[in-house]
Amino acid sequence: MGAKAPLWLVVAVLGLGALRAAAPGLVERRLNAVSWAGGTSERSRRLHGSLEVADLHADPLLWGRDLLVRGDRGHLDVPRLIEGRYALQVFGIVTRVPMPIRRVNGPTPDSIAWLSLVGGWPRLARATLTGRALYQAARLHRFARASGGRLTVVRSAADLRAYMDRRRTEPAITAGLLAVEGAHALDGDLANLDRLYDAGVRMMAPSHFFDTEVGGSAHGLAQGGLTDLGRRWLARMEERRMIVDLAHASPAAFSQALALASRPVVVSHTGVRGTCDNPRNLSDDQLRGVALGGGLVGIGYWELAVCGSTPAAIAKAFAHAKGVIGAEHLALGSDFDGAVRTPFDATGLDRLIEALLAEGFTEEEVRLVLGANLLAFLERNL
Repeated sequence: MGAKAPLWLVVAVLGLGALRAAAPGLVERRLNAVSWAGGTSERSRRLHGSLEVADLHADPLLWGRDLLVRGDRGHLDVPRLIEGRYALQVFGIVTRVPMPIRRVNGPTPDSIAWLSLVGGWPRLARATLTGRALYQAARLHRFARASGGRLTVVRSAADLRAYMDRRRTEPAITAGLLAVEGAHALDGDLANLDRLYDAGVRMMAPSHFFDTEVGGSAHGLAQGGLTDLGRRWLARMEERRMIVDLAHASPAAFSQALALASRPVVVSHTGVRGTCDNPRNLSDDQLRGVALGGGLVGIGYWELAVCGSTPAAIAKAFAHAKGVIGAEHLALGSDFDGAVRTPFDATGLDRLIEALLAEGFTEEEVRLVLGANLLAFLERNL
């Protein structure tokens, strides 16, 4: 205190501050872009205005934005969710991502370590993967407390019912549910599952972009099945009535989880091989396996998922999946703010409605897919 800092230190501190302020936004503007494809009809806009929307997956907690303020980048925030008639958004928590992401990945190098550093996350939040997850969960709770009632974090079926009752007379509100992408966020210790549950997490996947101590990834080196820890993880998830998410799971882990699960599972964000054949997407047999257990499949919006960059490409994936398992097992799985380009943001669902109607979906099927299925699933399974 009082001593004059050397010039190099001042420059370094100011430079780091500027980097922390600018870098997440610069990265997000490039990665979470919107192309605004497609026009809409009065019918689509009218139908959108009557819906309760719910989405199985988005990643805005990564990017350092104030989600209570309408942003000029990315795909969603609370004002845009409310404008888009979202009753509920599942908020994904991401704790480790290979850099760059390849078709086959190990766990390092880690882009979230860089993002957390330049984003100014507290040291304890960066020290462990569980710490990263708890920090992001706490961010959503802070937004909810500061929202003046506009945002509610749902933890239980009772929470959801109370919120939906309030929404009948207060439509300008929205809700969030916390999910974790990849059980590596447990740092190999199932006790951390209870810590994340206490922080509000109600959904988790065994893996993300690489194989974990719990199970194989569709993008991993070995792509094995569930490990011994993975089988104990699944049993503990079911004990806590947490929802198992098989997005990104390897085929072996996927089939083993379906065989072992006694409760419905979800695939929060995916495409289908029937319209876009790649290892990340689901086969018809995998679709049937999820539906047979009473689960839900969230169809994503990004090009690798649907082999296109238009609402029509997304609608074709929905139409194929509907032909295999019926509209009652489908949901939105946008992957908004997940480092993907999409043809609209959270305010633009009338564009998807237009494309679904063109694919032969009835208005009732649109209502199911855009939110009713997911809201009913959560009320049954939380």
